[in-house]
Amino acid sequence: MSELYSPATPPYTLPTPTSTFITSNNIYVGCQLYVDIKKDGQGEREYRKAQVLTIREANRSSRNNIVSNDENNNDDFQCEYYVHYLEYNKRLDEWVTIDRIDCSRQIEPPNATPSVSNGATPPPCTMASPYLGSPLSIGSVTPSPSPAPHLTREQELEKLRHHGAMTNSQSNIVKVKNIEKIQIGRYIVSPWYFSPYPEEFCDEPMIYICEYCLSYFAKERQLRRHLKKCKLLHPPGNEIYRDYDPNISFFEVDGHHQKTYCRNLCLLSKLFLDHKTLYYDVDPFLFYILCVRDKKGCHIVGHFSKEKDSQEGHNLACILTLPQYQRQGYGRLLISFSYELSKVEGKIGTPEKPLSDLGLLSYRSYWSETIIDLLLEMHSNKEEISIHDISETTKIDPKDILQTLQSLGALKPYRAQQIIFLSDSVLAAHKRAKKKNLVSIDEALLHWTPPRFTQSQLKYAY
Repeated sequence: MSELYSPATPPYTLPTPTSTFITSNNIYVGCQLYVDIKKDGQGEREYRKAQVLTIREANRSSRNNIVSNDENNNDDFQCEYYVHYLEYNKRLDEWVTIDRIDCSRQIEPPNATPSVSNGATPPPCTMASPYLGSPLSIGSVTPSPSPAPHLTREQELEKLRHHGAMTNSQSNIVKVKNIEKIQIGRYIVSPWYFSPYPEEFCDEPMIYICEYCLSYFAKERQLRRHLKKCKLLHPPGNEIYRDYDPNISFFEVDGHHQKTYCRNLCLLSKLFLDHKTLYYDVDPFLFYILCVRDKKGCHIVGHFSKEKDSQEGHNLACILTLPQYQRQGYGRLLISFSYELSKVEGKIGTPEKPLSDLGLLSYRSYWSETIIDLLLEMHSNKEEISIHDISETTKIDPKDILQTLQSLGALKPYRAQQIIFLSDSVLAAHKRAKKKNLVSIDEALLHWTPPRFTQSQLKYAY
C-alpha cells in the first residue's frame, strides 16, 4: 500500500501558515485549497473549497497515466492528496492530483475542524448496467466507555485492521477510504467510508463479496471457486417474513450463533456508514436481513440490528439499505418492520440517536405518514385521540411523535391547550407520499415470537 503521510509524521517541514500561491511543494496536511469536483475534467471546471487530510505518493500506474497527457511532464503529479470538501458530507472525500487543484488561488492555513453538511449527493455506483443511488444510513452513539489507554496512530490503525472496532477511534486520525470498489452479486459499488478490512485487501482495485455468506475475496477467481462450494442461498437464520408480491423475505440472525456472517455484515455496512457503532463483538445483537428472492436465491437488500436487551427501549441500533437498492422504498420498509416487531413485543420503540441525515429524513417520513394515517382514520370516525393513544397504537415513542408534529407545524394553541391541526399543504404532501410507497409490510405474513434470553445468556458467554 502507498505510504500515507499524516500530521503526526510529516515527511517534510510544514510551511509557515500564511497565504501563498499553490505549488506541489507547499501543499501540506491541513491546508485549505480549491479542488475541481469534476473527475473527468470535461467542460467548465467547478471548484469547491477542500481541506487536505492526507498525502501519499501517487501509485505508478495513475502517475504514468496523468503524466502521459501532460505536455510539461513535471513533478507535480508525484503526490496524491486526500481531501475533504468543506460543508459536504465525508462520503465525498477522495484522492486528487494537483491537476484538479486551482493553483491560481492562494493556499489557506487550517482553521478549526470543518463542519460537514448533510445535504451532499454521493457519487454514483455502477452495475453491470449503470445504477445511481445512495444508502440509508443511521449512526448512533453508545454510552461513554471508561478511559482507555492512549494508542499511537500506528497502534490504532492496527487495532482497527485486526480487531475490527466499529466505532469512532480514540484519537482524531484520518480514516481514509481504503477500499476502491466492491462487487456484490451483479453490482459494482464505490464505498463511501473506511472499513477495517484486512490490510492486504486495501491494495486491490476491487474486492469481491459473496452475496449469500458475505465472505470477501481479493480476486474474482477466488470468488468463483468459493461459489462452487458455498451452500448458502439465503442469510443463515430463521425466515420470519415472506411476501410473494413483491418477492421479499426477512431473516432473523443471532450474532452469537452466526459470528462470522454478522462480522462480515458489519464490515460491509461500515463501507457506507460513517459513525457505525456496532463493535466486532456481535453477540449482543440480533440482525434482521431484508432480501429479494428469485430463482437463484435470496439477495441481501439491507438490514437493521437490534440489541437483545435494550435498557433504553431502542428497537433499532443500526440500519442500512445497500446503495444499489436505494430509492425503491426499502429503507422505509426496514423501519416499518422494526415497528411491527415492537407491536408483537408490546413495547414502545425508538431508534438509537442521533440519526444521520438520511436516517432522520427516512424516519421523519415514516413517522409523518404513520401518524397522519391514524389521525385521518380517527377524524373520519369522529373520534378524539391523544399523543399517548397514538404511541400505544403505532408503538412510536411519544417524543418522536411530538417532534414529528412540530416539524409539520401541526401543533396549534387552542383554549389554553394544544390541538393537532393538519394544513392543506401537509395533507397534499401526505397524499403524494402515499403514491410513492410501493412496498409495505403485511402484518399477517409475520411469523415471529420474540426471543427470550436468560441473564446468563445476556452475558454473551453461553
